[in-house]
Amino acid sequence: MNAPVVIVGTGLAGYNLAREFRKLDSETPLLLITADDGRSYSKPMLSTGFGKNKDADGLSMASPGAMAEQLNAQVRTHTRISGIDPGHKQLWIGEEAVPYRDLILAWGAQTVQVTVEGDAQDAIYPINDLEDYARFRTAAAGKRRVLILGAGLIGCEFANDLIAGGYDVDLVAPCEQVMPTLLHPAAAAAVQTALEGIGARLHLGPILTRLQHSADGVEAHLSDGSVLRCDVVVSAIGLRPRTDLAAAAGIRVNRGIEVDRLLKTSHANIFALGDCAQVEGLSLLYVMPLMSCARALAKTLAGNPTAVSYGAMPITVKTPVCPLVVSPVPPGYEGVWSVEGSGPDIKAVCRDADGKLLGYALTGEAVREKLALNKELPALLA
Repeated sequence: MNAPVVIVGTGLAGYNLAREFRKLDSETPLLLITADDGRSYSKPMLSTGFGKNKDADGLSMASPGAMAEQLNAQVRTHTRISGIDPGHKQLWIGEEAVPYRDLILAWGAQTVQVTVEGDAQDAIYPINDLEDYARFRTAAAGKRRVLILGAGLIGCEFANDLIAGGYDVDLVAPCEQVMPTLLHPAAAAAVQTALEGIGARLHLGPILTRLQHSADGVEAHLSDGSVLRCDVVVSAIGLRPRTDLAAAAGIRVNRGIEVDRLLKTSHANIFALGDCAQVEGLSLLYVMPLMSCARALAKTLAGNPTAVSYGAMPITVKTPVCPLVVSPVPPGYEGVWSVEGSGPDIKAVCRDADGKLLGYALTGEAVREKLALNKELPALLA
């Protein structure tokens, strides 16, 4: 029996790679292993579920059984890998050794843990996968007040979505503006004003120091001395690529698992893609680069080595109250920002000394200009 191609992870990276591979090779044995329940879903949809009144089943697109059939593959769910043995081309699931022809790590990123004082740690919910979402929906059922930790992309998307679903929302983050790593301050101000306009209360600057159960829910104590009352807490303070098992196997890791343009790790026959991978130094936790990687790696696995290339990779942020598209300035580039527009409609663009476009942030009506601007953007990996 031929050793299978083994994909660890059944998120967008794992399942899309499997789909692309099967278009090119219908015969090679294919095994997918996942720590969760293996349902196919789109992670970006997790921050749209309350506004659409969809529970976890409503966001699920296919069962693991249906995916196994569709992909002519074996899908092992609720299964955790305990180690990788590159020398013998096998991985370990407890005492069981599983051989591989090629191993693809597509196990994503984990949420950064919140540590606070107080007895209400159990009220904090990260929402990083479909099972997390199901747990949070259960906890929030019949409740009204949600505290969101973090005012980045995920925090802002959940704020908009939870308010659309009828919740009262407070956001707490130790930064001066929303989405500080993504947005020019003028665009951030437009988003903040729009969120506040639908009832979000933003507490930017202080940090959460204590979370305490009280007679009517949970009390959140902030470093500026204020106390917020809530029922449940969403943790949206960021993601960290999962690297531990790779590092333990001697695979080179940095912020993510280091891979080249062929998505090869430092070890033969081991590849990585998606949120866990750092491609030529770039760690992009978004869908668009992931799809480029899935298509390229499928060709490589099918015997046609194909380097991945990234064009411009603008990010559409799901804040319907203030449409937002952003293309961050790539690392290593320097430019000058200019801002046009006012109120909800901001066009902030960054150009270098020669006038070449490096990045932009568009809000409100200005998002209509994205297609024209995208043509000017530099490729991230040409």
